[in-house]
Amino acid sequence: MDGNRDKAMDWRTIDGFRRELGQCLRHFDPCFARREGREHLRRYVGGQLSALPRKNVEAIADDAGVPPRTLQDFLATHTWDHPRATDRLQQWVAEQHHDPRAIGLIDETSFAKRGDHTAAVQRQYCGATGKIDNCVVSVHLGYAAFDGRFRCLLDGRLTLPQSWADAPFRRQQAGVPDELEHQPKWRIALDLLRRALGNGVRFNWLVFDEGYGCCVKLLEQLNAMGQSYVAEVPAHFHGWLLPPTVLQKQHHVRRTGRPRKYPRLAAKSLPACHVQRLCRHSYPMRDQLWQTFHVKNTHQGPVLRRAKAARFRYRVDGQTSSSTCGGASGGEALPSAPCWLIVAHNVLSDEIKYFVSNAPAGTPLEILLHVAFSRWHIERLFQDDKSLLGLDHFECRKWQAVHRHFVLTAISHLMLARRRLKLEARGEKTAVDATAPPRRRCVHSGRRPPSRASP
Repeated sequence: MDGNRDKAMDWRTIDGFRRELGQCLRHFDPCFARREGREHLRRYVGGQLSALPRKNVEAIADDAGVPPRTLQDFLATHTWDHPRATDRLQQWVAEQHHDPRAIGLIDETSFAKRGDHTAAVQRQYCGATGKIDNCVVSVHLGYAAFDGRFRCLLDGRLTLPQSWADAPFRRQQAGVPDELEHQPKWRIALDLLRRALGNGVRFNWLVFDEGYGCCVKLLEQLNAMGQSYVAEVPAHFHGWLLPPTVLQKQHHVRRTGRPRKYPRLAAKSLPACHVQRLCRHSYPMRDQLWQTFHVKNTHQGPVLRRAKAARFRYRVDGQTSSSTCGGASGGEALPSAPCWLIVAHNVLSDEIKYFVSNAPAGTPLEILLHVAFSRWHIERLFQDDKSLLGLDHFECRKWQAVHRHFVLTAISHLMLARRRLKLEARGEKTAVDATAPPRRRCVHSGRRPPSRASP
């Protein structure tokens, strides 16, 4: 995605939507016991959809002609069911925007903050500033139709650092629930996924970057759930292209020494190797011809990627630990169930990316690449929500207030996404359509016809 050319929906489109906004927001009325809460919902969402340069509570309240304190209390202390609002948003997407080939998007974003009173704030890597900075980080789950015509955020949650989990006074001051404990980001992502599934949302695919793809525990959980995924993995991700021999039981009794544990690798099995070396030197990849795919067009020209895919088994135990993964269990390194290893080479930039997928054997390589490079949808969601709806403009400090802001911003974006679909159905174009890059549909451009993803 070309960030310099890719702009958010224009304000003329948003102004034309105001007439329909009140009717759409009635879907969330059951989340509020009092009329004042429903009115505050309309003020807050209306402020996020306005042309205000700053979308904090004070600016929205001034524009609506109400005291800022009323909207501050609406976020922090008023009694209304924001988890139910999230459930209703997800149920609405499942009922009215179901796509049998939908892609689920897992990613995180950060918000630079000053001071140390905002819930979950600490010095850590901040993607918003590109350096170690004082910030909060949140994990989000997004939804995108396979053709890219509809996308929205479904849920989001702050990550609670260990330093906050071990500080009762700070937790109390910021309103962090007593039962909440520190969780690695991949577990938060898994909780968000399970909640969406419980509300009827179904993903044909799930995609995430190498920060989550390196976590074998996450991959194994998704396998157990029957959820298909295409996960980017780092070059040092370990596994086998040639399946090793696994001994399942002891064939003779050892009279001396420590008893061996089973299952385990046979003594002469090759050790797991990182995927970068496997793709260069192991014959299932080395002897396979590259296939060329046209991914998209940019102002610099077409983006072409050469790709290969082969059956692969990643290392389940003994995996290199990661801060995102929350470490890994020790023990004998064993191969996973068969999956795909995909290597994609950008012809223009010479960049090489690696992906693993539990897609069934025979899945076309074009489909795997399309899903693998669909992460731009959630990057675009973050971009639009921050630049257009004020996702990063919040100045509240309480745990509940921040999460209510996330829910309200997701509702505002859903309103825009529905408006966009209506305009497209009438044949109208918005600014976002005129400037966005072409759909990332991988088109095979080699001499031979597209083949199945097989070595």
